[in-house]
Amino acid sequence: MLVGLISDTHVGDRVKELPPIIPELFKDVDLILHAGDITSKAVLDRLEKIAPTKAVLGNMDSEEELKLNQSEIIEIEEFKVGLNHGTVYPKGDTQQLEYIAMELEVDILVTGHTHQPLIEKANEITLVNPGSPTTPVLADPTVMLMKIEDGKVDFELKKVAEPTCTSIKFANDKLKENEDDKVLFGG
Repeated sequence: MLVGLISDTHVGDRVKELPPIIPELFKDVDLILHAGDITSKAVLDRLEKIAPTKAVLGNMDSEEELKLNQSEIIEIEEFKVGLNHGTVYPKGDTQQLEYIAMELEVDILVTGHTHQPLIEKANEITLVNPGSPTTPVLADPTVMLMKIEDGKVDFELKKVAEPTCTSIKFANDKLKENEDDKVLFGG
């Protein structure tokens, strides 16, 4: 099964719409999981046109408007996949995310909140954050594909657009300039 992972879209409060490449990136998926901070029902409607979509509330979402749960558990083959926004402090603290996964009794926990992609093993639990396709923080705009097949799980990070963060753009430009001599920042 191929699953599209997305989070922190913030359509309506920070950006006008999803990047137009999203339907292309998710065209072959069987399911889409949105880890919250959707902020507009129109996002879920658009994703549902691509594939069946499950989503959870983020800290910026209206419970009244979206009528979603804080967590969901989806069984895919022999894996239990947890979906939760991951609102922990400090942001992205993997120990606290591991505790959420343990409470949900899942093998894989898909979260958001940090706007930064992550794939990390915490004991026997895989923690995954697809980043944000619209408002990344010190990262490229991204989504992720998760393929579960024959008892194996593979993740593929997909860049959605050029970086919106000027620091990352500057660093990438410098890398391109220094590609021949492989020197960056005096290294």
